[in-house]
Amino acid sequence: MKTVTVNASRSYDILIENKSLHKAGKEILKRVPACTAAIVTDSIVDSLYAEALCESLRQAGFNVVKFVLHNGESSKNLAVFGQILEFFAQRQLTKTDLVVALGGGVTGDVAGFAASVYLRGIRLVQIPTTFLAAIDASVGGKTAINLAAGKNLAGTFYQPSFVLCDPATFSTLPETVFAEGVAEAIKYGVIASPKLFDKLAGGNAHCDLEDSIEQCISIKRDLVMRDEFDNGDRQLLNFGHTIGHAVEHCSGYSITHGYAVAIGMALISAAAWRLGLSETDCSGPIKACLAANHLPVSSPFTAEQLAGVALRDKKRRQDSITLVIPQKIGQCVLYKMPVSALPDFIRQGMGKEP
Repeated sequence: MKTVTVNASRSYDILIENKSLHKAGKEILKRVPACTAAIVTDSIVDSLYAEALCESLRQAGFNVVKFVLHNGESSKNLAVFGQILEFFAQRQLTKTDLVVALGGGVTGDVAGFAASVYLRGIRLVQIPTTFLAAIDASVGGKTAINLAAGKNLAGTFYQPSFVLCDPATFSTLPETVFAEGVAEAIKYGVIASPKLFDKLAGGNAHCDLEDSIEQCISIKRDLVMRDEFDNGDRQLLNFGHTIGHAVEHCSGYSITHGYAVAIGMALISAAAWRLGLSETDCSGPIKACLAANHLPVSSPFTAEQLAGVALRDKKRRQDSITLVIPQKIGQCVLYKMPVSALPDFIRQGMGKEP
C-alpha cells in the first residue's frame, strides 16, 4: 500500500493498493461521514466493478444511488452533464452528500464537473479503473467536458476529498487501453524522471505498477501544489497535450487520448530539436519509447488542420500559445510562441519545411 497526500485548496489522500476496491467504503468513511453516495460510472465498468463498490459502501453505512453513462468520449458533453445534474436533484442529494466517480478519465471528468457545480459543490471521491485515469484525470482537481469547438473547453478546478486507486482493476483493460496510460506515464518521465522513462523505454510498463503510479502521481502532486490553477509550472503536465487534443478532435475522438498525446509528444520533440529549442535530441528516444509501447509517432492530419483546432485550446492567451518543450529527458520548459507560428512549428515536427 502506498499513500500520496496532496495539500492544495483541499488536502486529500491518494491510496494506491492492489485489490483495495472491497474496502473503499471503510476508507471513504474515515474521511466522509456516512451519507448518500451517488456513484457515477460507465456501461462497461458498471458490469465489472460497480456492485463490489456498492456493497462496500452499504456495509460502511452509506445509502447508494447510481448513474450509468455510455462508455466513451461521446459521453463527455453538455447533454450527459445535464442528465447527471438532474439525477442528483431527483435523488435529492444535499450539500452533505457525496459523488463517487468510478471509471476512466471520461467518467472522472464529467462526474467531477457535475459534483463541482451541483449545489455549488458537493464532496467528490475518485476511484479510477484505468491506468490513464489513475495517473491523470483522478488527481489534481481538473474537471471538464468537451464542446463542439474542442476538448475540455468547459470545466472547473475542484479537488476531490479522496482518491482510491486499485491497480487490480486494470487487469480487465485491453492492452490498447492500458497503453494509453503508458503514454501519459512516458510524459511524466520526459518532464521529470529519467529513471521512469528508462523503465518504460525498456517495455516494462506492467512491472511494479504501484511504484510507477506513485511516481507519476507524486510528480503531478508537486506541480499541483506549486501551481494549483495552472498559471505556471503545472502547465508542464501539458507536454504533448495541445497537439494531442487537436488530434483527438480532428479524428472525431476515434483516436483516443493516450494515442493522441503520444503523437503530440513525437511532433513537439521533433520540432523542438529541428528548431534548436532543445539542449539534446529528445525526439529519437521519445519516438523509440513510444514505439516500444505500441504507440503512434505520426499524425494522419495536416499541420493546418491541427493548428486550426489547437488555436482554440484553453492554453491560448490572446495572440500567443504556450507549448511544453523537452530540453532533455527529465526536463522540460514552457515556450510561448505567437499563434501565427504554430502551423510552421507543427510542420517542422512532421519533418517538413515551412
